Amino acid sequence: MTAKTRVLMLFMIDIAIIWFSVVTSYMFRFFDGIPHEYVVQMLQFGSISTVAIGGTLIYFGLYRRMWQYASIGEIVSILKAIVFGAIIAYGISLIILPARVPFGVEVRVMETTLVLVGGIRFLWRFLRKERMNDKHTETHAVIVGAGDCGMLIAKEMMGPSFAHTKLVGFIDDSPNKHHMSILGLPVLGNRYDLPRLVKEKDIHEIIIAMPSVSRTEISEIINLAKTTGAKLKIIPALNDLIAGKISVKKLRDVSVEDLLGREPIVADMNSILGYVHNKTVLVTGAGGSIGSELCRQISPFAPDKLLILGHGENSIYTIEMELRKNFPYLNIVTIIADVQDRIRLMDVFQSYKPHVVFHAAAHKHVPLMERNPSEAIKNNVFGTRNVADCADKYGTERFVMISSDKAVNPTSVMGATKRIAEMYVQSLNASSHTKFSAVRFGNVLGSRGSVIPAFKKQIAAGGPVTVTHPEMVRYFMTIPEAVQLVIQSGSFAKGGEVFVLDMGEPVKILNLAEDLITLSGYEPYTDIDITFSGIREGEKLYEELLTDEENLGSTQHDRIFIGRPNVISQNQLELEFKRLERVLTEEPSAIREVINQIVPMQPVAQAAIS
Repeated sequence: MTAKTRVLMLFMIDIAIIWFSVVTSYMFRFFDGIPHEYVVQMLQFGSISTVAIGGTLIYFGLYRRMWQYASIGEIVSILKAIVFGAIIAYGISLIILPARVPFGVEVRVMETTLVLVGGIRFLWRFLRKERMNDKHTETHAVIVGAGDCGMLIAKEMMGPSFAHTKLVGFIDDSPNKHHMSILGLPVLGNRYDLPRLVKEKDIHEIIIAMPSVSRTEISEIINLAKTTGAKLKIIPALNDLIAGKISVKKLRDVSVEDLLGREPIVADMNSILGYVHNKTVLVTGAGGSIGSELCRQISPFAPDKLLILGHGENSIYTIEMELRKNFPYLNIVTIIADVQDRIRLMDVFQSYKPHVVFHAAAHKHVPLMERNPSEAIKNNVFGTRNVADCADKYGTERFVMISSDKAVNPTSVMGATKRIAEMYVQSLNASSHTKFSAVRFGNVLGSRGSVIPAFKKQIAAGGPVTVTHPEMVRYFMTIPEAVQLVIQSGSFAKGGEVFVLDMGEPVKILNLAEDLITLSGYEPYTDIDITFSGIREGEKLYEELLTDEENLGSTQHDRIFIGRPNVISQNQLELEFKRLERVLTEEPSAIREVINQIVPMQPVAQAAIS
């Protein structure tokens, strides 16, 4: 049945209801039979009521509504349409009919029409809901958190949009709420009762609605819930929600980030504002995972200009469109350039003279750089030198380089080139008015090329999930955490520092893979297998954050620390760079030999590969 046919049918039903209401009202008024003169009046008043009430039903949009989603708003519209229509009909009858319509008839017409017009619509909604229940297997869900947020989510889930979902009740740790009822749903127990309740109540979905609790507590609840085999969903943290906008639409699947259990970094907004606001800020590698997030987090501080520089036009276009939509008044300048092109960079710096530079452009994939060491040197070493030299020459106030924990006691070409880049930035700081610093952190969850997207693709394909080694361990942080560290560190920089984030406990990659399989609704080793491929060339089992000679110092921020590596002179580095330039076209082994003389690369333990 087409939409037009449904509307026409509903309109004809309403007209029949109006006539039925008029006729029955006169019959109730005259029990012994309607006198002839009132029969004529009844027909005339029926015609007037049909036009008046039919017109107000159209005017109030009752034929444009989706009645399967009818709620209080639709009841109000029906009430307004019929009351106004009845008043209009009665007013017209007083003017044009020779005798006054009995007031009792008018009241009954209004009451009967209201009950039947509303009843027909809500009966259809009820019948449709029953059909939906027949078509869909009913999903049993429980809400963890019997507070305001949990109540709002429950109220919304009781609507027709969730006809195939049955809320079983709430879980809450407060003993005062146990055995109580909220919206007619019982509070079944505390978090430790989850495994038992999932089995007893046949629960398919667990919804965590506790946006104000700590991430550590959320992580504990998730770890309990993930053993049940039920699907997990979560409301984001309170500071991610706009007041009054808590909704089922905000629910998302539980992610690996939620399992880290680390409290978010709290930035000192005033110190960041002081060196970014009304300044010209340049971000290199602005199309990448870290670079684009830098742009997002810098933009609210209202820089005078935000220069977004990258080599790939598609990624730069994407972040530009996002920023222009979210920050329409921000002065954004897009620059397509390669950090290896020194002349192009000099032109950019001469034209815009940036006050602050965040250097995020780099090659980062360890196995790829092992096979292409010359490209790692050209981009990570010489690219950094080009940007840093321009910052020094054109009076940049602060230069923050994005580094990696792989620069510590490196076992790979990528790690070694990042350490050489750190060394150059530190050496330049000794003779420059620019405050040069580097920020060193671990793996970023969800970035392009990281393990999480790779695991997700393998799970979507039915497995197996490939892990390099069962004992492989890494530090992890989210992209927003990493970027907040970078921006905050820039405010602390006095020159020459390598900033390090306290990233909590390292995570075993095997556990990460198992968690991701579980959170995707599968059972590890049963539904999705895990295989081991062996450590790739240049990889470590364990990452480090400081070299042996670096002393860890504190900052004003309790999660940011300072390492002060030994500084090599700029002249000595320039001599080493000339040697690197000469071997760029030679075999990878020759390139590695020169790199090894600048930064000794540690051998990977062969026992770890077996």
